[in-house]
Amino acid sequence: MKIGNLKLNGKTILAPLAGITNLPFRIMVKECGCALVCSEMVSAKGIVYNSEKTISLLDSKNEEKPLSIQIFGSCPESMGKAAAYIQDQGNADIIDINFGCSVKKVVKTGAGVALMRDFDTAENIISAVRHAIDLPLTIKIRAGWDSSGHQALKIAEIAQKQGVNAITLHPRTAGQGFKGKADWSLITRLKKEVSIPVIGNGDINNAEQGIAMLEQTGCDAIMIGRAAMGNPFIFSMIEAALKNKEFSDNDGVGIGDMFGTMKKLVKYYYEYYDDDHAARLLRGRLPWFVKGLPGAVNFRRNISRVDSCSRADQLIDALRESLE
Repeated sequence: MKIGNLKLNGKTILAPLAGITNLPFRIMVKECGCALVCSEMVSAKGIVYNSEKTISLLDSKNEEKPLSIQIFGSCPESMGKAAAYIQDQGNADIIDINFGCSVKKVVKTGAGVALMRDFDTAENIISAVRHAIDLPLTIKIRAGWDSSGHQALKIAEIAQKQGVNAITLHPRTAGQGFKGKADWSLITRLKKEVSIPVIGNGDINNAEQGIAMLEQTGCDAIMIGRAAMGNPFIFSMIEAALKNKEFSDNDGVGIGDMFGTMKKLVKYYYEYYDDDHAARLLRGRLPWFVKGLPGAVNFRRNISRVDSCSRADQLIDALRESLE
């Protein structure tokens, strides 16, 4: 699959997740077979005003390439400036515009999914970013503010005319958030309406569902977010299935691999963040991997007090030994 002039070695993409898809997490996911990773949502105004916290979200390493950096905002001028700044930094391979965030504090500013009912501003933003960069440009949208999908198709039409290179569709409405069921039929409709690549997103919790979305909708690639938080191997499972390979726990993604990946994430967090910050993040992240396993409740209780890399490793090893 190609997005603009960028060729991807696969059809799986990590969704941008606020507070989750930081650099250490992206590197871990890349090692688990993901073809393209995406940053957390980055404020265009934060970049323009040189916010240290915002600028830090642009950090990258070669190990995670290719990288898509997603920006959000409601001002065409600041979005264009932010995009140009990101391109100049040299870390991004793709710039993505957020049209899908339904968090109230974002929508109140006129950004995110609010843009899907303001076609003029949406068009001006896309145009400003497109003229500011040479990098491939993508957008991520929702169904819109109702279930008809008309707003999604209109935004897609505008995007294609303005030179956007691919569109990701999460077919839930603004009001749904992450609730209810994603309407995959809207992805099918969008794929028929545009000539640029369409990336499907929503309700992919395992490899079987990933393959099903590709087959049912005809989309060019799939984006996975929440399911990757506890099972980053979902990417390699899907890629292997697409190559007609048998893939199961006995093919290299067993309990041992899961615990090994947990320890890698511990290492990456402690290398990137200060000790206190790394510990706080791991208290919330590591339980994702063991949800439903015997001993998971006790592990979650113990990890909630973790304060060092070595202690986190000890707790991971103890759970693994109890299961073995």
